[in-house]
Amino acid sequence: MKFKLLPCPAACLAVLALSASSVLAAETPPAADRLQWFKDARFGMFIHWGVYAVPAGEWQGRAIGGIGEWIMKNGSIPVADYKGFSKDFTATKYDPSAWAKLARKAGMKYVVITSKHHDGFALFDSKATDWDVINSGARKDLLAPLASAVRSEGLKLGLYYSQSQDWVHPGGGCLGKNSAWDPAQAGDYDHYLKSIALPQVEEIITAYHPDILWWDTPVEMTPQRVKPFAELMAQYPDILNNNRLGDGFAGDTMTPEQHIPPRGYPGKMFEVCMTMNDTWGFKKNDHNWKSTRELIRNLSEISSKGGNFLLNVGPTAEGVIPPESVERLEAVGRWMDVNGEAIYATEAGPFPRPLQWGRVTQKAAANGGVTLFLHVWEWPADGKLLLPTLKELPTAGKLLKSGSAVIAMVSSEGVVIQLPGAATDADVSVLRLDFSSPLTISQQAFITPAADGSLTFHAADAHAHGDFSGNIQLRDSGPDAYLTNWKNPGWRIEYPLSTPQAGKWKVEAEVATPDSTKLTLAVKAISVPVKIQGTGPGLTWEKVGLGTIDLPAGESSFELRAVNDNWKGVSIRRVKLVPTP
Repeated sequence: MKFKLLPCPAACLAVLALSASSVLAAETPPAADRLQWFKDARFGMFIHWGVYAVPAGEWQGRAIGGIGEWIMKNGSIPVADYKGFSKDFTATKYDPSAWAKLARKAGMKYVVITSKHHDGFALFDSKATDWDVINSGARKDLLAPLASAVRSEGLKLGLYYSQSQDWVHPGGGCLGKNSAWDPAQAGDYDHYLKSIALPQVEEIITAYHPDILWWDTPVEMTPQRVKPFAELMAQYPDILNNNRLGDGFAGDTMTPEQHIPPRGYPGKMFEVCMTMNDTWGFKKNDHNWKSTRELIRNLSEISSKGGNFLLNVGPTAEGVIPPESVERLEAVGRWMDVNGEAIYATEAGPFPRPLQWGRVTQKAAANGGVTLFLHVWEWPADGKLLLPTLKELPTAGKLLKSGSAVIAMVSSEGVVIQLPGAATDADVSVLRLDFSSPLTISQQAFITPAADGSLTFHAADAHAHGDFSGNIQLRDSGPDAYLTNWKNPGWRIEYPLSTPQAGKWKVEAEVATPDSTKLTLAVKAISVPVKIQGTGPGLTWEKVGLGTIDLPAGESSFELRAVNDNWKGVSIRRVKLVPTP
């Protein structure tokens, strides 16, 4: 490998400090625990399959809006009519071996399937009810052969179970006591939990020995109602649980849905579940498919934040995975065949904010060093990649696909990698760099001040603080990315930074909100009330003043906090600090 010094550009005057780890410790990794396989896996298949695949988005000759598996609720279909669909849930073309092979070929390490969704229909022979697959057109257990096939491919098995929401069994809960649409749904919720939900969870655990239980929509699940489920799970400590069982049960994994959290969940395991089109369950007229590039970059993005990607397929009532899904999974698999080492068993990248050219993952090396994987989304015109503030030079470096070596150079800004030729992959090219010692990376990510001394913070520069039920989400990428889905007033957005001296700053923001709302601009215990007028329908962006704050010298932060006063939510694209006399 060749090395040379680069000229030193002018130092930046202000910096943003974020909380990513600056050093990957050079020590022997801890012994694998019950969570280790999940941390290493990074990529899994979600399968939503059930009676909802029969109407496939239509009922009585009309299209029903929303996601396919919610057709019963969204169409207010009576229980008796919905049950009638089950005779056409035949699974005649179901090939569990092909499904498991597809997951493995895609580079996935585990499969999670809906054992029972919100319509209450069980894909297994349940002793607690006759609303199951044995009494459908399929007339056979569909989980057992999949469990066997998945494990034959060396994959782990997860079972989704809707514990608190069931639209068919009396008392099963329908997103609140007043949202039932059929008298047949009336009943006692606690009796339902005791007679249907809890026994069925025991059934699937003892019959299929899942590695994951994937709970969903903890509606009305108080700590008292959660208790018997938690006691049951305590008997099976090796089973991973997500955080959707109910109040008082944290689970093992956070579960952001459909969107990637701005900075992940530092210090916590998380799993982004996402559809390939706009629906989870099969919907025949949904053709809004994500591109292979988007799926690969989502996997890259999520891994760079230390999370897992659970990507969904929705088979037909006959058991056919849509060809559009198969095509994309096979393409992702071809990328993973070359670049899988940059995904599996990696940790979040060491840099405190996304890099302009792509993303980074890392893993500890056996020799006490570190391996960095540079996921190059945008191949630079000059062929140079900057690793800001990095001081150590790699001992080896190559592009994974071509094997071509790279040149590393030292500059005042960090290490610069000179790439050979053109991109090796149209979607994400991956470069491996090996270091013989731990990395020292400053958690000061440089932001160049404008001519007036102002600092501009983009959406990816923020920490989003939500709760067990979700988080504020980062949408899109690049300079026009924005934070949205600010559902609850208890959530907040934090912008850490470091300034060379104490001073007063005027805060401005680009926001979009259909309705007027209130929030506070805060520095520690000091807060400034802010009222934001509605900007118009949809994402109508306007620049607004949020107030003035005093910041001390050195590291600090400021926050935007929702006010619990008819909170309407707000989307935020950029925040700007302007120094004032």
